[in-house]
Amino acid sequence: MKWLHNMNLFIKRIWSGWVVILTVLLIGIFFFLVTVPNVLTETYDIERFTSAEETIRSPVTIENKQETERKTRKTVQSVEDRFNISSEITEEREAYIQEVFDAIATLNKAEKERNIPKSADKNTNDVTGSQGSEDKLDRLKEVLSPEITESINNGLLYELLNAEPEELEDGRKLLSRSVNDVMENGIRAENIQRAQTEVEESIQFSDLSPEMKTTLTGLAEFVVTENSFFDAERTAEARKEAAGNVDPVVIRAGEVIVREGQTITNEIYEELDLVGILDDELNIFPVFGLVLLIILMMIVLTYELKMLAKNAELDKKQLAAIFFISIIVLALMKIVSLYTTSVNQLFFAVPAAAGVLLVKQLLDERLAIVLSILYAILGSIMFNGHIPGSLNVEAGIYFLFSQMAGIIFLRNVKDRLAVLKAGVGMTAINMMVILLFLFLSIEKYALPDFFLLSGYGVIAAFSSVVLTLGLLPFFETGLGILSDYKLLSLAKPNQPLLRKILTEAPGTYHHSVMVANLAETACESIGANGLLARVGAYYHDIGKTVMPHYFIENQMSIKNPHDVLDPKQSADIIINHPYDGAAILKDHKLPTEIVDIAMQHHGTTLLKYFYYKELEKNKHEKEEAFRYPGPKPQTKEAAVICICDAVEAAVRSLKEPTEEKIDEIVASIVNDRLMDEQLNECPLTLKELARVHQTIRETLQGIFHSRIQYPMKEAK
Repeated sequence: MKWLHNMNLFIKRIWSGWVVILTVLLIGIFFFLVTVPNVLTETYDIERFTSAEETIRSPVTIENKQETERKTRKTVQSVEDRFNISSEITEEREAYIQEVFDAIATLNKAEKERNIPKSADKNTNDVTGSQGSEDKLDRLKEVLSPEITESINNGLLYELLNAEPEELEDGRKLLSRSVNDVMENGIRAENIQRAQTEVEESIQFSDLSPEMKTTLTGLAEFVVTENSFFDAERTAEARKEAAGNVDPVVIRAGEVIVREGQTITNEIYEELDLVGILDDELNIFPVFGLVLLIILMMIVLTYELKMLAKNAELDKKQLAAIFFISIIVLALMKIVSLYTTSVNQLFFAVPAAAGVLLVKQLLDERLAIVLSILYAILGSIMFNGHIPGSLNVEAGIYFLFSQMAGIIFLRNVKDRLAVLKAGVGMTAINMMVILLFLFLSIEKYALPDFFLLSGYGVIAAFSSVVLTLGLLPFFETGLGILSDYKLLSLAKPNQPLLRKILTEAPGTYHHSVMVANLAETACESIGANGLLARVGAYYHDIGKTVMPHYFIENQMSIKNPHDVLDPKQSADIIINHPYDGAAILKDHKLPTEIVDIAMQHHGTTLLKYFYYKELEKNKHEKEEAFRYPGPKPQTKEAAVICICDAVEAAVRSLKEPTEEKIDEIVASIVNDRLMDEQLNECPLTLKELARVHQTIRETLQGIFHSRIQYPMKEAK
């Protein structure tokens, strides 16, 4: 029998593992189906020069290389050629001016020292004067550089020789300054005429005599020359630097390429083709990325469910609850995402916290935290504006904080009003997160925007509360999940079955209350469900209401009917009460966990009193006829109630319960249940059993503590 039991446990464990894996696989498939449209690139059938039927955004971030090249080419072409200005030529020309005027000044000075009159009257035809001027001109040409004498005609030199010294000096300064101004800026070959014109204009606007202006203008034609030459190396470097400074033309993910009603030009068509939304071929790489993400989520979820199954019972009903809760939460997100735009941020109104509130109440807080993270990640994908490869970080952060607020503020899962209190806390957190986004945004928001988005946060919080309170009865009744709310309602004294026990078997009722106190304390000491143990203990002996007077605690002022019955008949009556109770509980549709406790609280124990009484008549009587059919306790709560039921009855029978006697009885019953293999099928460990022993003993000692003996008044 033991090997058969072990085999059954092994098969049950294998089957439980496959059920978990199958549930996680179904959840993963659902995750994939609701998020895959957000990572696939939508394609369009568009012709050039037609009107766009809808606003189209880029699904990817990509460089428009053709536009970048055009921009670079335009920038390079706009770079002007680089020229080098020859300072040597500038200095050379200035030296020519200085040489001409210095030579004339030197000749005039020498002539003056020899007291030779300066050429006579210009209007005279005196041969001597004319001959003197020609000699002077010859001497001037002898001292001037060949470049000057070859380029400047004699008439100009002659006019300069006959000019007055003051006017000559003024002319020199004017010409030198004007030539220096234009040559310092550089004179290219194509700009020589313009430079000469600038110098000529400077001369013409001066106060010099017409003759001197004409002479200086002629001299400027010789002096002004090209001094700026094309520098190929510098030009190439400048163009290279300009090309390097050109920013690539990038089409950002989410950027509007064409708006509804806008004409599809060649340029727009090329951009649509570039981002891949005119291509009929499906890009499956984002799908691979999504699959990897969901696989990681499934690994995390599988681990958490395994941990939950190890620490507590995880049945198909609870797995179904996780599946349906995930469907509800993600379906809500998906529906809202269809109406959400970059302008209308409706994701702030999604009641995402409803799911984790349900999970915390129905299952486990740790699992609720894990699911809140997974839901937030999936929400950031579903609200990405159908831009593959991008995540809506704002939506993800908002969902995470909103759900975590619900988990944190829902402190007492045994109180339905606690959900409303959690709703107030979620409202505050939602508004804080929204305000955070407004402050971090570079956009300017008006006060009405804050009130609108805050209103979304309020809606999200309280719609989460409404959904939680509305869906909780569905999971409790529809799936048969036993929540703390359900247990609390079953523990109320006005429950019909509890009133039935109280009125028909008051002794049993009192016994059940005592067992409930012991079992709850013991279960809480080992991390089991104390509330389940308490409620299960309330109902565990309801089968005694079928024949209440055949149980000693209900025999008040009456004769014990077992005194006149055959031991086997008495044993049959006693043995039937767990199964009668289970039948009553099933008829009244009480949770399976309560029914199982009622059926298992005696396991396959032996009715020793009647068995030994039968042995007095028949020494060959077998124990099987006086043992409960079972099953043995399958859960920690049922095992603890099995122990507490026997302990309470035994201690209550003591006339003077002392600490030593209580400890001895508790130890004896715990050891008896252990040696009788009644605890073999429950997950209770020896360490936990020792803790249960200690807790029951301490609790009973507190109940049956010694009291002060008050003196009685003596009768006179």
